[in-house]
Amino acid sequence: MLHTIDLYFQRQPGVIAAGLLDGPQGAVLVDPGPASALEGLERGLASHGRSLADVEAVLLTHIHLDHAGAAGVLARRNPRLRVYVHERGAPHVVDPSKLLASASRLYGGRMDALWGEMPPVEASRVHGLRGGERLSPAGRSIEVAYTPGHAWHHVSYLDGATGTAFVGDVAGIRVPPAAEVIPPTPPPDIDVERWEASLGAVGAWRASRLFLTHFGAFEDVPAHLERAREQLARMSRFVRESLEDPTAGDAERVDRFRARMHGVLLQGLGSEEAAARFEMAVSLEHCWQGLARYWRRRQAGR
Repeated sequence: MLHTIDLYFQRQPGVIAAGLLDGPQGAVLVDPGPASALEGLERGLASHGRSLADVEAVLLTHIHLDHAGAAGVLARRNPRLRVYVHERGAPHVVDPSKLLASASRLYGGRMDALWGEMPPVEASRVHGLRGGERLSPAGRSIEVAYTPGHAWHHVSYLDGATGTAFVGDVAGIRVPPAAEVIPPTPPPDIDVERWEASLGAVGAWRASRLFLTHFGAFEDVPAHLERAREQLARMSRFVRESLEDPTAGDAERVDRFRARMHGVLLQGLGSEEAAARFEMAVSLEHCWQGLARYWRRRQAGR
């Protein structure tokens, strides 16, 4: 059985969701969120008759703190718990110091309030993935695909029993009940071509639903993936055009991008409130920065 747990990140509903796969042999969590939202996670587990002690495995789509930050705390509190993550991300789960230093450059003094602590997980309890594996945590059958584009260490999971594809950020952000999909594009790993290929890989699963960390489960799978593809191309074009103006500095380019995207958000999401919920998941400034880095690396031949 699949449950969506709203973590009430920063006390706001509909921002970060953890996926709970519940069965007779235990529970599996997909993307448990940050430690700062642990209270919401525990409350959600309890509402389905579970606790952290029942969790057999945590599946991480990638190691960004809004998805994976609580993994170390969960492992500390549950000595049986195993953590699955792409092999590029595994060293940062075992020793998160570099990850935290990188995130601190983006979030500065807000780190603790936003994400809480991220203690290390013992290496023997971290299972590195490449994609193509078939896992069986808590007796489930779960297929793994390597899905870079948003991050080089991004994987997606297909749960055979429910037909649900857990896609982290690669299928974008969607604020229900709106149908608009916005890909989050923060630095440093954005790769538009790889992202488009990953959307194709998710589509090839022919899943019956997508589970998005931001936010929830959606059953209009082909239409959703097409909207994600179209919006990624639009955002990429906006940033490329901003970089082509030699008279503007980056601050002005960010302001122009933010204004254009705010209009897109209002049109697609229908309200300022929904647009604000999107920007709690990822800032538009960070979206510009990630795509600008991608284009500048392309222009430099890297």
